Amino acid sequence: MQGKIIIFSAPSGAGKTTIVKHLLSVNPNLGFSISACTRDKRGRTEVNGKDYYFITPEDFKKRIGNDEFVEWEEVYEGAFYGTLKSEIERIWQSGKHAILDVDVKGGLSIKHFYKERALAVFVKPPSIEELANRLQARNTDSASSISSRVFKAKFEMGFEDQFDEVVVNDNLEAACAKAEKLVNDFLKSEPAIV
Repeated sequence: MQGKIIIFSAPSGAGKTTIVKHLLSVNPNLGFSISACTRDKRGRTEVNGKDYYFITPEDFKKRIGNDEFVEWEEVYEGAFYGTLKSEIERIWQSGKHAILDVDVKGGLSIKHFYKERALAVFVKPPSIEELANRLQARNTDSASSISSRVFKAKFEMGFEDQFDEVVVNDNLEAACAKAEKLVNDFLKSEPAIV
């Protein structure tokens, strides 16, 4: 089987993670791509190899030097996140297509790397105001953190036209249904020759 990649990117709070979890629950042909990061596990609930691959900054930098990442980013000093090429291969070897939940910059990098073999979907909130309301309703971030996320979201919205498809998440059920159709249509299309 020629594996494909489905990328979901969005500003924080737009609903991409919820949509990706829905797609994984309804489509057994999808395998979730686990990102690598250098941060510590949060609490006792996060599991290495399930939530993230938790690696040291030194190991991460070594892997960058070995060209082991499809994409990576130093989010802030010493905090790296990225998608390992071996993770995509692991999913393809299992007979599934890879689905990724990544930030906007990472999503565009992955699309550029895999070209027609990848579908890049931008999940858009109905408005910046609604996005701010959602972030506040989560009750997990400080006011300054919400403010910086909203500022970053305004910037990220400028990249929407570089994605293959856009899903406006003003109604979660409708957004999930549209995402399902986009993914199913992409997976049925002729495989790209790479």
